[in-house]
Amino acid sequence: MRKLGGGRALASQRAPRDDYAATGSPARQHLRTSPPPTSAPPPSPPHPRTSAPPHIPQRGRTRYIGAVLEPPQLIAADLAPGDERGLTFDWSGLRVERIRSAQHPLFDRVYERLWAEFGHKGEMEKRAVIAQRLTWDPRQPINHHALLYEMLAVLRGDEIVGLRDHTAIVPCPPQRHAQPGQVIVHLSHIVVEAPLRGGGLSAWLRAFPLQAGRECAAAAGEPERDRLTLVAEMEHSDGLTRDVMARLRSYDRAGFRKLDPDAVRYVQPDFRPPAQIDASSVQPVPLALVVRRVGREDEAVLPGAEVRELVAALYTMFGIHMRADHMAPLWALLDHFPAPGETVLLRGPME
Repeated sequence: MRKLGGGRALASQRAPRDDYAATGSPARQHLRTSPPPTSAPPPSPPHPRTSAPPHIPQRGRTRYIGAVLEPPQLIAADLAPGDERGLTFDWSGLRVERIRSAQHPLFDRVYERLWAEFGHKGEMEKRAVIAQRLTWDPRQPINHHALLYEMLAVLRGDEIVGLRDHTAIVPCPPQRHAQPGQVIVHLSHIVVEAPLRGGGLSAWLRAFPLQAGRECAAAAGEPERDRLTLVAEMEHSDGLTRDVMARLRSYDRAGFRKLDPDAVRYVQPDFRPPAQIDASSVQPVPLALVVRRVGREDEAVLPGAEVRELVAALYTMFGIHMRADHMAPLWALLDHFPAPGETVLLRGPME
């Protein structure tokens, strides 16, 4: 055992989980770590793209210890191609908490911070919706999709200095195809407070959700799925709005790519209260989809079938909490997306 950040004693060796476990061949198993201790542990193998600081391992695996959920691991290979600055991020004095229940002591604080940042923009769901998402169990698919939602909070002492939420989605069609489909992780919201911006924390907050994707696939009985896609909904570039342009620039540097909005006219559901929607009409929000196809970042096009599976997964997730008539216009748009045999150009987020 060794004592890591936040005062938690964790085993340094692989151990079995006592909840739904990420299983598979030994080559697919991951060694676990946490934000690094102040004293230097033995060196790890170098990062596949560059030399990594010795305290960051290459692979990791989440597990539960009793009722305590371990923090995500620092898996250098999960960093996006342009996020290598995360390798030198100083974790001293920081810890990461995973929130998988509305009863978690940090839930209210994390939700309130996300609402303060995104609620007035119409980009944040109500508290009851988020609380329900936290009850999703990937072992029990909903509308043929396994779902796993979580929040992450980065703390310095009792102060939250960074946070995000995301949903892992594994399509589970009734009739299996010859090849397993993709694992999709929807990157919902991210906040890094001013003192830690620009130092590499956002790089890790973009990488940590991959672990939820692998866990969701394993829990759904699909541990062989290794085609992971991170997807974020982003405002279109206007060249003027500071926050919008900063966000797009960050994802552009990281190596994310935007689905050609001329071919994929994506819209986010209308999150207003149902009575307000009924009093006017459904007013979905036009956004761009920005993706990282892990291990395929250099590919310049996306198959139409993959686009449709991706958007269908998002609309299935949103539709759990929405009235069918309020989602119907969005599903109708999907019918006009590129056909399965066509391709969609991947562009830079700033374009």
